Amino acid sequence: MQTRSMITALIATVLSATVFGDDNWPQFRGHGGLGIGSGNPPTEWDIQTEQNVAWKTPIPGLGHSAPIVWGDRVFLTTAVNSETDDPLVETGWSGVEGESATDSGQWTWQVICLQLETGKIQWTRDACVGEPTIKRHLKASHANCTPATDGEFVIAFFGSEGLHCFDFDGHLIWKHDFGKLHSGPYDDPELEWGFASSPIISNGHVIVQCDCLNANFVAILEIKTGREILRIDRDGEVATWSTPLVVTTEDRQQVVCNGYRQMAGYDLKTGARLWHLNNGGDVPVPTPLFANGLIFLTNGHGRSPTYAIKPTATGDLTPSNDESENIGLAWWQAGDGSYMPTPLVKGELLYTCNDNGRLTVRDSLTGDLIYRQRIGTGSQTYSASAVAAGGHIYFVSEQGDVTVIEAGSTFSKTAGNDMADVVMATPAVSGDRLLIRTIRNLYCLRTNPNAGAVD
Repeated sequence: MQTRSMITALIATVLSATVFGDDNWPQFRGHGGLGIGSGNPPTEWDIQTEQNVAWKTPIPGLGHSAPIVWGDRVFLTTAVNSETDDPLVETGWSGVEGESATDSGQWTWQVICLQLETGKIQWTRDACVGEPTIKRHLKASHANCTPATDGEFVIAFFGSEGLHCFDFDGHLIWKHDFGKLHSGPYDDPELEWGFASSPIISNGHVIVQCDCLNANFVAILEIKTGREILRIDRDGEVATWSTPLVVTTEDRQQVVCNGYRQMAGYDLKTGARLWHLNNGGDVPVPTPLFANGLIFLTNGHGRSPTYAIKPTATGDLTPSNDESENIGLAWWQAGDGSYMPTPLVKGELLYTCNDNGRLTVRDSLTGDLIYRQRIGTGSQTYSASAVAAGGHIYFVSEQGDVTVIEAGSTFSKTAGNDMADVVMATPAVSGDRLLIRTIRNLYCLRTNPNAGAVD
């Protein structure tokens, strides 16, 4: 059995090689979806006085996708409405009954490339124009999926409006149409909430998770051609809004998917299901994590469990009761999970902030509770996932309040910052830069920046 010191040494080696090796942030929550940055971005800034604001670039339309970074370029997506420059988006507890937005007019789905140093827009490409196939939730947008890049291609997913591949100069390389992807609550199929699972890239392949009311599958495509080479059936799953994860260990390479009826790991080459469990929350949103030798899964709505799964697990891992043990589970908790934000593992600690701002910190190896603390004022809500860099963790509320805490076993608030706008997107970190997207602008925050603001 591995000792804690051995595991800690292994963690440090792996993180140094795979996460801290560069300042790129190539997908939702960066390298491996871990949300860990490589540098020391500022912990304090002022939007009004522009203290530690390197630049601010207005972004047209409405999009909740996070920015990604490769080299000197930033990519993100948006959807622009033909009839209004300010589409309605709800925050807080409004819209929680599940109503769809009543937008009218056509939309243009766009991919935008900006210069990292100055924030100047290098190019904008229209991926699709027309009326949306599926309506959006009042809190959602028609551009929820964060793009992904491998340094050569940029992959943008717009759900029913297709999967698009561009090169770094903005040339469309290919498009793959999956048809109508109806995302909404399984117990009320008349409602339409929009698609949100982001694409990931692994070893020359694009992987997308399409759990919807009318289709349930994971598709694996060649990144150079868009040819679909494998489709993994997830028959019977409800709609999910979670991004998949590839986990590579010594004897396995598996794609892990969140879900309600099928939280599961699948062999990446054959699609065979390796393990599964069910009966979690029935609106799965958070992305799986692989850190400290364990796979972490949580979801919410109705129930909110947290699972720490061994990557060697096989078969049905579903606990039979609250006291049961399973050889494939390192530990699990029936509560303290997350409905919307994806948790974060930093060092040996698992940080789980729910959409109501309740932060629970546990030992990631044992599940032992370290502390609980309310983030923000108690009335704020959270859709964005936390990110970490330079010994600090950043939590951004929908109302635009950014709480910065020190990573560690005791709660210590470093700073509070106000973005003065609604924030639904997860931040990105690139070296000493923190990129935060509000519903109107993309900000680059940097200590003592040399670059000026972009009007």
